[in-house]
Parts: sequence; structure tokens; C-alpha cells
Amino acid sequence: MSKKKLTRKQILKKASKIKLLITDVDGVLTDTGVYYSAKGEELKRYSIRDGMGIERLKNLVNVETAIMTRENTDIVKSRANKLKITKLFMGILEKEKTLNEILTNSNLEVEEVAYMGDDTNDVEIMKLVGLSACPNDATKFAKDVSDLIVESKGGNGALRDFVELIIEAKLQKFKKDKK
Repeated sequence: MSKKKLTRKQILKKASKIKLLITDVDGVLTDTGVYYSAKGEELKRYSIRDGMGIERLKNLVNVETAIMTRENTDIVKSRANKLKITKLFMGILEKEKTLNEILTNSNLEVEEVAYMGDDTNDVEIMKLVGLSACPNDATKFAKDVSDLIVESKGGNGALRDFVELIIEAKLQKFKKDKK
């Protein structure tokens, strides 16, 4: 059963509260493709725009980004290091349980956490967080529970779309609070 979609105003209100954005890797930061050479080395394609979005999120509105994935590879570690993401949760099968650990360890409330995922293993955590989103090409399962379906596909700026919405909401709230 599909979740009732929120209005843009409702989404912006939720986004204005976000202090931590958690993202999945495959299908969000990548296009779901995995490449193997003759030697079996795995390669993944990432969007530079998503990386710039993560930097903007931290610098403009002081929102941290975390990666949470079932994967446990050096490629994911390298990408996290490149983006200066220190909250890296790899090999996670039950993401909703790790969310509870994050909330406890970071002194955050669930409504202060956003999550972007694209598939069945993301559904439970997407139901719990303050704001959830998925790429345009996510599975039906993720789309059904997501607060927001962004315009871009996974690996092609989907996270950037979500980040820019959070930045917009937080800057609007800052201006409103300043008055």
C-alpha cells in the first residue's frame, strides 16, 4: 500500500529539521551498475554532483552525511574518504537497527534524520526517519514508502536533488527565524 504523498510545503517543513542525512550507496550514489575486469576488480560509477551536494550540505547548513550500505568494500570506503564522510556503516543488513544506534550515539531525534534509499532493504528505515526520499528509478517498494521521489536517477544526481531541497528548507527557516 502506497504512503500518502506530502505536499511541497510539508516536505520543506520536515526538511528544515534535518541534522543528519543518511544515504544508501547502490542505486542512490551509483546507477546500480557493477563492473568487473578480467581480474575480477569491482568498479562503480559515482556522480560528482552528489559529492558537491554533500559538501554544500555541510558548508551551507551544517548537516552531516552518513553512508549506510549492505556493501563492505574498499570502493565505498574510498568514496566516503573522498567526500570526508566519517559516519560510514557498511555490511548493514537491518538498517533500522543501526538507525537506533545512530540516534542514541549522536543525540538526535528521529525527525532530525533523513534517509535516501532505492530498494527493499531500505524500506523499513525509510518508514522510520523524519524525511525519506528515493531516486526516480527506485523500485516500487521504495517509491511506495518514500516522502519524496526526486527527479534524477540513482548515480545521476539523485542525492544532489534531495540535498538541495534540504538546503532550501533550512535556509528558508533560518531567514524566517531571523525576522
